[in-house]
Amino acid sequence: MKSVIALLLAGSVAALSPAFVQAQAYPNKPIRLVNPFAPGGTTEIIARTVTQELSKNMGQQWILDSKPGAGGNIAMEEVVRSAPDGYTLIVGHIGTLAVNPFMFDKLPFDTNRDFAPISLWVKVPQLYVVHADVPARDLREFVKMAQSRPGTMSYGSAGIGSAGHLATEYFKLVAKIDLLHVPYKGTGPQLIDLVAGRNHFAALGTPPLMQHIKAGKLRPVAIGSSQRSALLPDVPTVAEQGYPGYETTQWYGLNGSAKLPAEVVKRLADESAKAIKGQAVRDRLNTDDVIGVGSSAKEYADFIRSEQARWSEVVQKAKIRPE
Repeated sequence: MKSVIALLLAGSVAALSPAFVQAQAYPNKPIRLVNPFAPGGTTEIIARTVTQELSKNMGQQWILDSKPGAGGNIAMEEVVRSAPDGYTLIVGHIGTLAVNPFMFDKLPFDTNRDFAPISLWVKVPQLYVVHADVPARDLREFVKMAQSRPGTMSYGSAGIGSAGHLATEYFKLVAKIDLLHVPYKGTGPQLIDLVAGRNHFAALGTPPLMQHIKAGKLRPVAIGSSQRSALLPDVPTVAEQGYPGYETTQWYGLNGSAKLPAEVVKRLADESAKAIKGQAVRDRLNTDDVIGVGSSAKEYADFIRSEQARWSEVVQKAKIRPE
């Protein structure tokens, strides 16, 4: 009888697929998460918040590795060329996933074919701010100033195709104003010049702005979400200030190689949802006015498609091209 049982068990183990075996053992070493942008921005803040909890829950350290350049394409290509084993992943972003495919004539990868959507982590309201020396108290007043001085007021962004660049170009189309774009290599360098008053206006995610708003160096004039911010309840939405239906949010997710085993994708999606919906991460996200999601892979894939439809039109109308 014992020999029969042994044979049955051996057959069962042999029948297990390599992907199943890998998923059961995954992860058994640290996971590298690539940040496609420069350190100091919203991407890094979000990634560190979520991966701290993922490291604790999964029993392996998540290591954040910033690889900026070419609007995030350098990091994207590196991840595509890495082994599809779940140990090299990337922070998904509106710029790399919903804009670059339409802004660049040619990429060394196919965004939809070569990358697996794993989980939409968070959405971040786009906050519109001016330097404290700009006399505009709200968005309406800023628009009037810009209309009276076409092409002379400047706004900075984290780079061509960044979320702030897109949001401002979108608003320029809607408000019919002309602003001078000053692209930087990341949010950190952009903020230095904005706080110093070398630019007048910017659209950024809430997290890196709050300390400067509290210090009185920047003034929020509008928020791009459909509802007001819990942190800044007195700041009206763009829609409330004469642009009905207007809405922009940054978003961040988890992506990997399209060749990742389905079991690993599901494990990562499940762990992402657990981390983001847990109390520790929720409390931290609420502090920065970030909306936690923690979606399934399918929900994230559907969301990316809807965002591509929206921003491909903006890229075309605003004639946004890479540097």
